[in-house]
Amino acid sequence: MEPTPIVELKNLTKVIKGKKIIDDLSLQLYPGQITGFLGPNGAGKTTTIRMMVGLMKKSGGEVVIDGQTLSADFEEALSKVGVIVENPEMYKFMSGYKNLLHFARMQKGVTKERIDEVVKQVGMQNRIHEKVGTYSLGMRQRLGLAQALLHRPKFLILDEPTNGLDPAGIREFRDYLRLIAKTENVSVFVSSHMLSEIELMCDRIAVIQNGKLVDLRDMRETQEAHYYVEAFPADQTFELLGTLGFKTESVNEGFVIQAEKTHIPELVKALAAAGLELYAIQPHRKTLEDQFLELTGGGQLAETASK
Repeated sequence: MEPTPIVELKNLTKVIKGKKIIDDLSLQLYPGQITGFLGPNGAGKTTTIRMMVGLMKKSGGEVVIDGQTLSADFEEALSKVGVIVENPEMYKFMSGYKNLLHFARMQKGVTKERIDEVVKQVGMQNRIHEKVGTYSLGMRQRLGLAQALLHRPKFLILDEPTNGLDPAGIREFRDYLRLIAKTENVSVFVSSHMLSEIELMCDRIAVIQNGKLVDLRDMRETQEAHYYVEAFPADQTFELLGTLGFKTESVNEGFVIQAEKTHIPELVKALAAAGLELYAIQPHRKTLEDQFLELTGGGQLAETASK
């Protein structure tokens, strides 16, 4: 039985100056799952996120968070949400702990025990009493995550959370986020232009183009099997692969074919029988970037870091 979604976007629409920026967008987000949100420049990602947190008025449709609509129960619905935007703002002259204490006072029922708990969750016990001004960007990002988690949200929205982080900082942040999604059973929604990062971080991806949801896929499902084949001469190899009925595309020095493992022995025999020199046959997995470019027709990947 499928779990109950924490968040539902139902036919969400936004019209600006007669133009549909978001067109009838429907999406369900589940507890304990990280969903990546991708789209080319101007596809409507930021507009969608703004409508989800009530920063922009929708033209039609509904946002439901934990059974409550933004239209009817705005404050109650948003009390279940934690938000991290690119490079969260903190008071640099105060310690990390005092920043959290300050934010905790704005929420109902956040105890000092809860502050200690989130500090531990993001691995900042050793530095939490130092001034934020001494923190690296990665540490400020982790403090932002701690702040967003203070009130035990059921839904966490992150907009470009790893922008500007070095590879170690990105990996740390990803690990903490995955851990929190699982241990706290939070539904996480991440908008990013870093496709390799989304691929490692997310359970599912939703792709938006021209305001419409064009794809929703589970990252854990196995893709169709592909193999990379390199043999010489290349033109004769291409011809043979076509004759054998393989769907073939040219990649680097060789070809990628759609094939099952069981097809490979026959293929090797056919290449040898044709007198072709075989250099490589190996499993080939299309990257998320390849899939994204196929889906969006090669549009720019997403909002740039300077948006």
